[in-house]
Amino acid sequence: MSTYKGKKVGFYTLSSGAIEAVITNFGARIVSLRVGGVDVVLGFDSIDDYFPQNHASDFGAIIGRYANRIAKGRFAIDWDVVQLPRNNGPNCLHGGPDGWQYQPFDVLEVSPSAIRLVIVSPDGDNGFPGTVRAEVLYSLSADGALRIDYSAATDQPTVINLTNHSYFNLNGTDKTSPLTDIHNHTLRIDADFYTPTDNTAIPLGKHMPVDGTPFDFRSAKPIGRDIAANHPQLHIGRGYDHNFVLRAPSLDNPSVFLSSPATGISIEVFTTAPGIQLYTGNFLDGVRGKGGIAYPVRSAVCLETQQYPDSPNHSWPESTGRLMPDHPFSSTTIFKFSQQ
Repeated sequence: MSTYKGKKVGFYTLSSGAIEAVITNFGARIVSLRVGGVDVVLGFDSIDDYFPQNHASDFGAIIGRYANRIAKGRFAIDWDVVQLPRNNGPNCLHGGPDGWQYQPFDVLEVSPSAIRLVIVSPDGDNGFPGTVRAEVLYSLSADGALRIDYSAATDQPTVINLTNHSYFNLNGTDKTSPLTDIHNHTLRIDADFYTPTDNTAIPLGKHMPVDGTPFDFRSAKPIGRDIAANHPQLHIGRGYDHNFVLRAPSLDNPSVFLSSPATGISIEVFTTAPGIQLYTGNFLDGVRGKGGIAYPVRSAVCLETQQYPDSPNHSWPESTGRLMPDHPFSSTTIFKFSQQ
């Protein structure tokens, strides 16, 4: 245990028999996730390593109040313009410089296979209006699934976008230094469209077909097959860092499939969120994580189920990013693991 902002933070180990997870209440992060004894997420060994003065990382964190980017850190609520801090060029990224990934959550309950955490974000927190109370429930099941249930309520109109920012490397994260890249990972995304961006990673406002582009993952293919293609959107993100418009998100059928031929470990992603941000670790810089292993560029892939980036500034009916007092927010994502 350690202390941050006057609250105790530490590690909690969960197990279902099929998988084992270590969670910390600092940023409600996934610290490790073992499938068949193989750790498949990036992170640090010590709780203190997660503190922003030591490493300003999003490894395994719950991102809020608004995951991804808001253009110019600005949006309107009831005709009032809200100005947020801009911590990513001209934009606000992941809730601002002091987002929820850097906040201690309170532990409401913990069992051998589940933990429920809560954060109360006051009115004006990082510039966001309204007091928001948000809960995150992590639960493991015997069939190898990690389920994340999100809920949030507010006392005045505001915005919300919650996701988990785990960095996956299904080749295993505790064997080699530096890590192998994730180009060999096979990926399928059930999406006919993605949201192209300007050169600051803000959506241009329209959905573009993936057909005939490097963004077509409707049939499974290695991540590395087209990542270096001469495509302007790949130049902007230095690889994939884009939102995909999921065709039919549900908890009945997976929207995403990821697998490693090296370990035979795979993930099926089920979600109620309308989109998923595919990020291929393009800005990892060799920071040393668990066991002193270096994490170089593209040594992990993030699958961030979410509202679309900058939703409050667009007119997408399926993704508004709004949170109203009479309409609490809820969302669920399931990462189901297996190994051949």
